[in-house]
Amino acid sequence: MKRVLIIGCGGAGKSTLARQLGGKTGLPVVHLDQIYWSPGNWEHLEREEFDRLLNVELEKPCWILDGNFNRTLELRLEKCDTVIYLDFSRVQCIMGWLKRVVTNWGAARPDMALGCNEWFDPEFAKWIWNFNKQNREKYLTILGAQQGKEIYILRNRRQVREFLDKI
Repeated sequence: MKRVLIIGCGGAGKSTLARQLGGKTGLPVVHLDQIYWSPGNWEHLEREEFDRLLNVELEKPCWILDGNFNRTLELRLEKCDTVIYLDFSRVQCIMGWLKRVVTNWGAARPDMALGCNEWFDPEFAKWIWNFNKQNREKYLTILGAQQGKEIYILRNRRQVREFLDKI
């Protein structure tokens, strides 16, 4: 476990798991949201700049990388040796996101670019609600086709705790 990719719906706890796993393993943690969003007011980088910065991280010898960004999923899968898919229900993810909004209201989370302050975004809530319908089968199919990689599919926070306890 040297290059770990953590994927799943918003609100599932990808960034939290990345930090906890990084603390246990000593692997550096890379949050895709910190790369994608420019410091400021939710302005994202141009595609080419994001890809360049992502490639810099992917070429490093070890990392824990959390985030979805489906456009770059295949590239990230090529470079990782371990995948953790947080396959949580929409209700678990909505509740996780709401807790995150309340906890971080008006401030940038540690896994987000500076100045991208937490707020209640109805469009993001809709994205979370529809995530499994739009992505789950695709993710499971892609992960099922991976060879030579450790794949962990965790379906709730208890399984995440048990996974971390075994590390």
